[in-house]
Amino acid sequence: MSPYTRGNIKIAIAMLRANKGRSLLTMLGIIIGVVAVITVVGIGQGIKHQVSARINHVGQDLITVQPATAKASNSVLNALSPVRLSGGLAADDLHTVTTTPGVARAAALGVVPGTVKANGKTYTAGPVIATNPDLAVILNQNLQYGAFFAPNDVDSSVAVLGANVATTLFGQPAPLGQNFTFRGQTFVVNGIFNDFASAPLSSDADFNNTIFIPYSMAQLLTNNNASIYEILAKPTDSGKLASVRHDIDQRLYKLHGNSHDVVVLEQSQVADETNGVLNLLTELIAGAAAVSLLVGGIGIMNIMLVSVTERMHEVGIRKAVGATNRQILIAFLTEATVLSITGGIIGIVIAFIIDICLRIFTSLTPIVSWQVVLLAAGVSIAVGIIFGSVPALKAARKDPIVALRNE
Repeated sequence: MSPYTRGNIKIAIAMLRANKGRSLLTMLGIIIGVVAVITVVGIGQGIKHQVSARINHVGQDLITVQPATAKASNSVLNALSPVRLSGGLAADDLHTVTTTPGVARAAALGVVPGTVKANGKTYTAGPVIATNPDLAVILNQNLQYGAFFAPNDVDSSVAVLGANVATTLFGQPAPLGQNFTFRGQTFVVNGIFNDFASAPLSSDADFNNTIFIPYSMAQLLTNNNASIYEILAKPTDSGKLASVRHDIDQRLYKLHGNSHDVVVLEQSQVADETNGVLNLLTELIAGAAAVSLLVGGIGIMNIMLVSVTERMHEVGIRKAVGATNRQILIAFLTEATVLSITGGIIGIVIAFIIDICLRIFTSLTPIVSWQVVLLAAGVSIAVGIIFGSVPALKAARKDPIVALRNE
């Protein structure tokens, strides 16, 4: 680095220190834009990683059956809304999936409305879901205590709890054998699940806050009106996943009177839909962040124009002692670049602080890649150079006699 360049940087830093408040306001747009870009992209990548980890845990051979209305409502707004688990499937659908050739296991998931009470407490933190004995195997989820209900328990008043339910409702991690009442029926706690991997923006319930009861018992409690919002199935041979999924789709199509009331998805398709929503969200918010960077650049240009006007006498003196137009141009461009780089650095630091806070206080685990940080830093530098060029050109082209007359 030449002594002249070092001198320009020192002068730029001195100008920032001399006008701290004005400089901070000038950099605000850059800071907000950089923070938004890094944070939003990091959250998006983090959620994709969490969804991918959950899919890998369950297995790529999982087949999901949902009402067509559930797929149609998989929009950006719905993804940001609280989870809404509504029915749409029936016992006939479950029987059709279970009896499809090539299906090894199948389990229904249906929300049963009602009030859960135990020891004078009412549990409202999660749903009661009716399901089948195969659910734990299909989800590849072990129990921390006890056991999942067996085929001979389907007509029994037994229940399995998510990890959070046990401590919330009973105040202990392993309340095996304890009772709670639901829809006038007393249920006995038979097991406690290990923690389920979380997946933000998922259309599924948080199983850590869920109470599971046998589907047959739910049918008895609701007079055979227990609706199903999802059916999960696994093929006997994972290599025939596509053909089994197609067979399920065709059988359900005929069951519903040759109507596409139901969608049958492989895990890769579920992941693609989730990633599509996340990509759209990321692009929308990144677009807003780009506007912030544009506003920040305009702010830099305005302040630099003011700075050029205030320092016109200084420009005249520099030219009088031999400074060329190019040297004046570089001096003011350096100041604009230092402003934008400083704003970019502050934005990167704040983004990392937000990342840490999200990891500590939420279930999100953002992934901030060095490519995104480098891109944000590069854009902030480019903004400083582009928007600082207009004031710099104005200063460089000023007639030295006119500049010296300026007070």
